[in-house]
Amino acid sequence: MERKLMDGVEITGTSQDRFDEILTPEALAFVAALQREFGARRLELLEARRARQAELSAGGTLDFLPETKHVRESEWKVAAPAPGLVDRRVEITGPVDRKMTINALNSGAKVWLADFEDANAPTWENTVNGQLNLRDALDRTIDFSTGGKSYALKPDEELATVVVRPRGWHLEEKHLTLDGVPLSGSLVDFGLYFFHCAARQLAKGKGPYFYLPKMESHLEARLWNDVFVRAQDLLGIPQGTIRATVLIETYPAAFEMEEILYELREHSAGLNAGRWDYLFSVIKKFRTRGREFLLPERNAVTMTAPFMRAYTELLVRTCHKRGAHAIGGMAAFIPSRRDPEVNKVALEKVTADKTRESGDGFDGSWVAHPDLVPICREVFDGVLGEKPNQLDRLREDVSVSAADLLAVSETPGDITEAGLRNNVDVALRYLAAWMGGLGAVAIHNLMEDAATAEISRSQIWQWIHNGIELADTGAVVTKELVERIIDEELAKIEAGPGYDEALYAQATALFKEVALDDDFAEFLTLPAYARMP
Repeated sequence: MERKLMDGVEITGTSQDRFDEILTPEALAFVAALQREFGARRLELLEARRARQAELSAGGTLDFLPETKHVRESEWKVAAPAPGLVDRRVEITGPVDRKMTINALNSGAKVWLADFEDANAPTWENTVNGQLNLRDALDRTIDFSTGGKSYALKPDEELATVVVRPRGWHLEEKHLTLDGVPLSGSLVDFGLYFFHCAARQLAKGKGPYFYLPKMESHLEARLWNDVFVRAQDLLGIPQGTIRATVLIETYPAAFEMEEILYELREHSAGLNAGRWDYLFSVIKKFRTRGREFLLPERNAVTMTAPFMRAYTELLVRTCHKRGAHAIGGMAAFIPSRRDPEVNKVALEKVTADKTRESGDGFDGSWVAHPDLVPICREVFDGVLGEKPNQLDRLREDVSVSAADLLAVSETPGDITEAGLRNNVDVALRYLAAWMGGLGAVAIHNLMEDAATAEISRSQIWQWIHNGIELADTGAVVTKELVERIIDEELAKIEAGPGYDEALYAQATALFKEVALDDDFAEFLTLPAYARMP
């Protein structure tokens, strides 16, 4: 269905119940204004990413930028924490479907990352319904019933603060076009939420807050800051009302943390250690550089690996030096009602992970499931007590060099057939679910999203191109071996519950494209989205 709403703006997605409440002419005009002003800069920055990748592939490296040394050495602070973001000791993440919206807000977490990105499959229905769910939640008109069970919101004072994660700069929204060109997914997600919900949030004593994903440079943060300034002007909202936390989940961004905070400083709410995407970015950026940047299988890479330790220590020191929150990584475990032994082992690991983060000075951390909120809160309560954060822990004992961040080769761990099979299995299951409209998927007691699918397929690509010999079988990882394992893992999946032949056919074709082709796809979500109706 195609319907022209205003000069140059068209909806090419199917209209459904209540979509017109979000896709108003005024809201789309607002998004279009942002697209017209900033769309060209977005494309220039994406081209700069490609140029930087070419430099790295040709033998270049990453380092702290000499041209921004003055930013790192001068005295400045970000804005003071905004209402609802002073205490962030537990944050829960998840997609913006109706049930998750209620459960996340009710979870007891301080913050809910309402996700239009890695935990969301960007179907047209998910994109618009997610905006409806957020607006309904703020209006307290949201409810949900299934299987005889009803879900409703607790009182406002007990709800988590909403922080929306729009799609990254590289993604588009093909169901909305301006002058025949798809709109930026980032500007659609940000713009629709800001237009409909900024005033609603302010009326509740908070504000429009965001998590910004996948950035690779401070210039990309500058673009977001300029978008924020313009958006606030267009709607007559005071400057500095918007606050944004940036995920440091790309390798280049780790070398520009201070600069990213500086660019967003009046709108900054801190940085987050996005561990899975960070590992994916390590592989992607240095994929042509042989075994120096080769990682062991993903479940063997822990946060105590030297290069990961350097990354998180530097993040805490950088944030607290500038008065910004440092938020830790995801605990993705999903508790099992049937296997207490699995729970016992996994919860011990979650507790250890959060204990390490709280001890390092992080101000809070992420969980994927409401049952993990009390565990994370208890750990951070033990360190924080009545204090809302650890901004006073400056971590001046930390000194991290570029060489420390680049020390990938010092990572302990093996590459085994079991690890290879796990990567294949998880990627196939996740991609089938994604093509079916689910972006956050429970697989083997873990909440998987696009980031874990990315590292699964990129590791396999890297192992093939480096002729890796598996530690447990001695077999060399080749396309032929991976294709055989794909067939074998598919047979196991087919024999289990929930198998959908059409979805797994799409998932298999996509997985082979992004894991086995000679050319490395920058993001698997790009060819996946092209396949999505």
